[in-house]
Amino acid sequence: MSRLDDLRGPVPARAHDARAIAALAANPGCARRSLLDAAGVDKDAAARHVGFPAPFGQSQFAITRGNVFESLVKENGCAELLRLLRELMGLPIAQVGYQDVENVGAHLRASHTRALIDRAARESEDSAVFYDHPLLSLRIAGQTSYLEPDVVAFQLGGRFHVVEIKSFSVIDGQAEPEKVAAAARQAAVYVLALRALMEELGHDPERVSHDVVLVCPENFANRPVASLVDVRRQLAVLRRQLARMTRVDRLLEDLPEGLTFSLEPDADGVPTRSAGELAEALRRVPARYAPDCLAACDMCMFCRDEARGCGSTDLLGRQVRDQLGGVSGMDEALGLAEGTREPEEGQEEIARLLRLADRLRRECVA
Repeated sequence: MSRLDDLRGPVPARAHDARAIAALAANPGCARRSLLDAAGVDKDAAARHVGFPAPFGQSQFAITRGNVFESLVKENGCAELLRLLRELMGLPIAQVGYQDVENVGAHLRASHTRALIDRAARESEDSAVFYDHPLLSLRIAGQTSYLEPDVVAFQLGGRFHVVEIKSFSVIDGQAEPEKVAAAARQAAVYVLALRALMEELGHDPERVSHDVVLVCPENFANRPVASLVDVRRQLAVLRRQLARMTRVDRLLEDLPEGLTFSLEPDADGVPTRSAGELAEALRRVPARYAPDCLAACDMCMFCRDEARGCGSTDLLGRQVRDQLGGVSGMDEALGLAEGTREPEEGQEEIARLLRLADRLRRECVA
């Protein structure tokens, strides 16, 4: 852990959240992101300091609106959420229990969550409890990350459901597919963490439902509406990608001595390290850029500029990059296609396909 602390420098670690884990799992081959997340480096601050801020992020208005909507859904012991579940799932009981795990203090929340979930899993199947602000853990590349779902509802029939509360609107029964997909990926992280906890406690992990309750505002108003989202596909992808991720300790072995991504601030809150030094340190760790990173990773603009500078095939997307095999540069790919470059050992097949594609393109143009 001291090596990770050295990488981060004398600043507080930035905790993982489900959104970060979903983005990390979407690109498990990126050593740069794996190390930055494992060390708790503030990627947004690092990207801004080197002059490549991410093109996404919520406005303060959107954050405030989201907090207000979440409070509405949860007020009076999740009374509004209970109404939604009655309509959505046919909940046959008038009221349920409510536990706010946040009240025990941050340092006890993880163990308290374990105890509550264990007790609920052993009690009668007729019981139902809402758990607000639970703290779950998940092992990511050899490191433990702590996650906080919006609500975990212990549903009638002895099954747990993750409840995800989002502030994007459902208009005439439809929401933006991209936002629903992002919410599903994030919720799948919570489901995976809760299933891992159930397994650790000796319970059947399948008692955690793959159907997530998604709660959103309806038709631009603050009146909430709920729907079930099946996250089995997202769970399968998440498991596969996390299994492929290189362990952090193996990545640390390849780092040069003294390497750090420190953003230690001066008295005015400005990082004492120059932007050039930080950029050079970041380039010492290989990245695996893909266009998908533009919607998910704070370092995306920096990595894209780096890929452009070396003419990397990463710019063309994962599918093209994977089809090109060991051909990592666009100049190299063009040379093989045009026959001006001889293929190296192992490149004969891709060179033949590139030349065929080039011939077909020329025929179409002619």
